[in-house]
Amino acid sequence: MSEPFHELPWPANPEGEPRRIGVEIEMAGVSLEKLAEAVQAEFGGHIESDSAFVFHVRDTDVGDFQLELDARVLKDRAYREHLTRLGIALDDSDEAALDRWLADAAGRLVPHEIVAPPIAVATLPRLDRVRANLQQAGALGTEGSVLYAFGLQINIEVHRTDAEWLLAILRSFLLMVEVLTTAGAIDLARRLSPYIRAFPGAFVRYVLDPDFKPDQAGLIDAYLAHNPTRNRPLDLLPLFAHLDPARVDAAPVEHELIKPRPAFHYRLPNCEIDDPDWSLARPFNGWVEVERLAADPERLERLSREYLERPGQALGRWADDWSQRLRDWF
Repeated sequence: MSEPFHELPWPANPEGEPRRIGVEIEMAGVSLEKLAEAVQAEFGGHIESDSAFVFHVRDTDVGDFQLELDARVLKDRAYREHLTRLGIALDDSDEAALDRWLADAAGRLVPHEIVAPPIAVATLPRLDRVRANLQQAGALGTEGSVLYAFGLQINIEVHRTDAEWLLAILRSFLLMVEVLTTAGAIDLARRLSPYIRAFPGAFVRYVLDPDFKPDQAGLIDAYLAHNPTRNRPLDLLPLFAHLDPARVDAAPVEHELIKPRPAFHYRLPNCEIDDPDWSLARPFNGWVEVERLAADPERLERLSREYLERPGQALGRWADDWSQRLRDWF
């Protein structure tokens, strides 16, 4: 029996529609063609290819999927400029053959990625069936190699955009990130990689201070001052770029890599697709616990004060209990 996806405490987006979830799954061991076929088998649509590095499954019953080799220099074919500078000219057949060779060679280290369109929570079990089929086909995840820092990224549409609600979610995540890291057995390769660098301690203490009561602009300014990077376990730059593009544009961040959207970019989880006992429900349910804590303002304030009184220490019996509960899921 598959693991259930838990319900979000706030099921609706700001327009009153069901909140949607975007999922990005990184893996190795299967080709982009196999990824596209697995998606098509579950969701329908038709397969198109831009190159050996990017495929699409278009017009499915939930929207368009992209399957890509997650290496920008390959997807953009920037390597061709270097060849031209060296005086190497390729005809169409040479370029196609080189693309295929590079895709095969790079695919041993660079993740192949499924980028799903935003879907309703109720549709996540269908995406998990794609995950299960790829596991059977030999897909490799985070633990497939010491070189694999593969992750599962979840983009969770917001319920509200006011500072009070966003701050509650951020505080809850800052309090729970170590619990989620331990319970999810976040792989050493990922923790040592630049992709999910921890939030600075000064930022954590600043945000957890009960006297910090910003408006939306103040919250964004505080975040940008301490986190001018996408590489956090919870990346708020896409959300803030959606809410206040001018403020984010003026900050020294990776503008060309930020895709504005009304969603939290949760980057922490491993992708353990090669483990038949793992499912997409596990990291998603961890996020649900973040929101459940945010939905309990008295507990959230108490734990924030406890953290500030004992920075870096365990958050008492509550943290122990939740660590065990999350470990039971993972």
